[in-house]
Amino acid sequence: MRDIKTIGVLTSGGDAPGMNAAIRAVTRSAIYMGWKVYGIYRGWEGLINDDIREFTTESVSSTIQRGGTILKTARSDEFRTYEGRQKAYANLTKHGIDALVVIGGNGSLAGAQEFAKEFDVPCVGLPGTIDNDLYGTDSTIGYDTALNTIVECVDKIRDTATSHNRVFFIEVMGRDAGFLAQNSAIAAGAEAAIIPEDKTDIDQLEEFIRRGTRKSKNSSIVLVSESQKDGGAMHYAERMRLEHPEFDVRVTILGHLQRGGTPTAFDRILASRLGVAAVEALNEGQRNVMVGIKNDQIVYVPFPRAIKMDKPIDRELINVLSILSI
Repeated sequence: MRDIKTIGVLTSGGDAPGMNAAIRAVTRSAIYMGWKVYGIYRGWEGLINDDIREFTTESVSSTIQRGGTILKTARSDEFRTYEGRQKAYANLTKHGIDALVVIGGNGSLAGAQEFAKEFDVPCVGLPGTIDNDLYGTDSTIGYDTALNTIVECVDKIRDTATSHNRVFFIEVMGRDAGFLAQNSAIAAGAEAAIIPEDKTDIDQLEEFIRRGTRKSKNSSIVLVSESQKDGGAMHYAERMRLEHPEFDVRVTILGHLQRGGTPTAFDRILASRLGVAAVEALNEGQRNVMVGIKNDQIVYVPFPRAIKMDKPIDRELINVLSILSI
């Protein structure tokens, strides 16, 4: 087992509220262990370009409440090449970094897995993504904050939808996972959610709206997961306009609004727990695992399982929305 004295921490992929809380927890718990800590800026790209600075406990002061990531983040095409990863490893060696903590989503952890395998570097991942799509953890860092942001926005849209008797299709992030759309639909009292895990065709959607009209509802809100395959909210709104011109249809795409903002208490606590657990995992000799949370207990999920396995949505959530949308 490699004797760890110095670690590096980086954030990669899309930013998520709570990443700073995770950076803070990793930094301070490593210093508590007597280790040195280096912050690696702009993710894997920063490791390639030697954008690396030593962190002290003061480096992460007054960061727990901040959204985004103080380490910045970037996509790195060069890191996808073996030559790019060689440069990254050379800079790791130059600073005497013995192990890495990588905070990010599916692609970030896949990069950590490849890097660890090629250069025998102990890597531990933290699930930092608003999509909540990593297998083996009940929640990811940033998901709760994004969910609350969406609900706040939908509440405001409901006001204007009601005033004008409109049908609103609201597109939210999530990539290939419907957790944000499904749960925000329940929390905001929406009439429907269109998610990848439960494809809703236009007839089902029409039934939702007809049911709402019959119950004297004067507005309808439909949450839609972004989708490259079917065009997302714009696609469903256009079909409604063509097939049901009697409805006044509007589309709102929340976009990157969902990524920003002050992290919720839940995300701050989750990030803090996972950050401490990541350092403890390295101290115990664990490597190539993602630290997650299951039933409020810390768990360690091997990279291949976290990255490759699809995280199932609770079908009961779909049933709950169906019952409550009458």
